[in-house]
Amino acid sequence: MEFCVEDSTDVHVLIEDHRIVFSCKNDDGVELYNEIEFYAKVNSKDSQDKRSSRSITCFVRKWKEKVAWPRLTKEDIKLLQKVSTKRPPPAMDDLDFTTTVVSCRPAELQTEGSNGKKVLSGFHVVLEDTLLFPEGGGQPDDRGTINDISVLRVTRRGEQANHFTQTPLDPGSQVLVRVDWERRFDHMQQHSGQHLITAVADHLFKLKTTSWELGRFRSAIELDTPSMTTEQVAAIEQSVNEKIRDRLPVNVRELSLDDPEVEQVRGRGLPDDHAGPVRVVSIKGVDSNMCCGTHVSNLSDLQVIKILGTEKGKKNKTNLIFLAGNRVLKWMERSHGTEKALTALLKCGAEDHVEAVKKLQNSTKILQKNNLNLLRDLAVHIAHSLRNSPDWGGVVVLHRKEGDSEFMNIIANEIGSEETLLFLTVGDEKGAGLFLLAGPPASVETLGPRVAEVLEGKGAGKKGRFQGKATKMSRRTEVQALLQDYITTQSTKE
Repeated sequence: MEFCVEDSTDVHVLIEDHRIVFSCKNDDGVELYNEIEFYAKVNSKDSQDKRSSRSITCFVRKWKEKVAWPRLTKEDIKLLQKVSTKRPPPAMDDLDFTTTVVSCRPAELQTEGSNGKKVLSGFHVVLEDTLLFPEGGGQPDDRGTINDISVLRVTRRGEQANHFTQTPLDPGSQVLVRVDWERRFDHMQQHSGQHLITAVADHLFKLKTTSWELGRFRSAIELDTPSMTTEQVAAIEQSVNEKIRDRLPVNVRELSLDDPEVEQVRGRGLPDDHAGPVRVVSIKGVDSNMCCGTHVSNLSDLQVIKILGTEKGKKNKTNLIFLAGNRVLKWMERSHGTEKALTALLKCGAEDHVEAVKKLQNSTKILQKNNLNLLRDLAVHIAHSLRNSPDWGGVVVLHRKEGDSEFMNIIANEIGSEETLLFLTVGDEKGAGLFLLAGPPASVETLGPRVAEVLEGKGAGKKGRFQGKATKMSRRTEVQALLQDYITTQSTKE
C-alpha cells in the first residue's frame, strides 16, 4: 500500500491484525488521516513501512498467505489505487479546460491556531472532469487554477480527484481549469525519461526496474542489481540520447482488459478493483508500458537525458540517478555558477580546480597539525602555571575560547592532583562549549551530573573525570559557586 504525500512530516503508521491507521502532515501543513480495515487478518508483526520524500509505502503480510482476497478492504469500497480521469493528458497547446463543479466541501487542516484546535482553512473541490493530474503512479500532482483560484494540491479519492483550494466554488457552476504548464511539462519529461531509461537498461543488460521516484530536483530508478559498472551507465546514457535524437513518437492507447496485447505490455499488474480499459504508453519500437502518468508526445521533447551516477539502494538494489530535459539545463546553470565562483576564489581555471583544492586541503592539514602541537604545548604550560600558582588548592577554574577535549585532558593529566577540584571549559563564553571536571573520584562522581545540569548539557565520566557538552557556558560562575560550597561543606565535616 502506498500513501502518496510529498515531503511528509509527523508520520505515524500503526499496523494491527485487522486494520492500518495512517496519519501525517504534508508540506503545506495539512494533516492527513486514513484508517483502513483489512478484508482478513494480517501478520502485523511481520509488516513494515518505508518512507520516501514522495510517499509512505506499507508492506503488509497476510496471515494466511496462500488464501486469495477478493479485495484489500473489509467493505466493498474503492481505495486510492489508480488515476481515472475521463480526459487524457493535454497536449502542449491544451492548457485550459471548461468543466462543472460537482461538489465543494470544507477541508479540515491541522494547524497550530491560537486555541490549538483544527482550523477550517480550505475546501476539497470535485469537478465533473479535470485537467489536473492527481498524485500517483510515482508522479507528483499537477498544480494550477480553477477560475483563477490557486489549486494547492490534487489528491485521489477512488476515481475522483480532490482539488484543494482556499476559496469555495459553487456546485453546478461552470469553471475554467488551467494547468501550471511548467510543472506539468517537467513531470512529463522526467516520467517519459524514466520509461526510456527503464526500457534501454532492460534491453542492453537485462536490468529490471523495481520502482522509481520523481524527486523535486532529481529522479531515481531502482534497478534489480547490486551494482553497475561505469561502462554500463555510459552505454545506457548514450543509447537513450540516440533515441531522443531519432525523434521517436510516444503514443497513448487504451486497451480492453481482455485484449491479448495486454499480456505483452510491461507493467507490475493492475489493482484488484480495476475496471475499464487499460492505459498503455508506448515508445515506438522501444517500449510499451501500463501507466496512468503524463508523458511527452515525442522523445525529442525530452531534449537530453543526463545520468548523474548510481547510489547503493536497498538490499541488492542500485539507484540510477538521472535528469531529463529542462532539469539538465538548470543543473548546468547551477554547475556553471559554482565553477565561476570557484574560479574567482581559487584564482585558477576550471580545469585546475581539483588540484587547487587538494593543495588547500594539504595545507590545512599541516596547519591543523601545527596548531594541535602548539595547543598541546600551551596546555602543558598552563598546567604547570596553575600548579605553581599561589591560589592553588580547593577549586581551580580555567576557561579558554579556543581548545578541545584533548586540550583540557592534557591540562588535567599534567596536574595529576586528586586533592583539588579542577573545572575547565572551552568555547563561547555565552554560548555552547565543552567542560571537564577533575579531582577526587568520589567528589567528581557526585558533582559531575550536577555541573552538567547547571550548564544545561550532557556528560559522562569515570575515575575522577567527568566531561561533556554544555549549552549555557554563561552559567560557569554558578558551577564555580557550587564547587566552592561543596569544598567548604567537606572541610566543615572534617
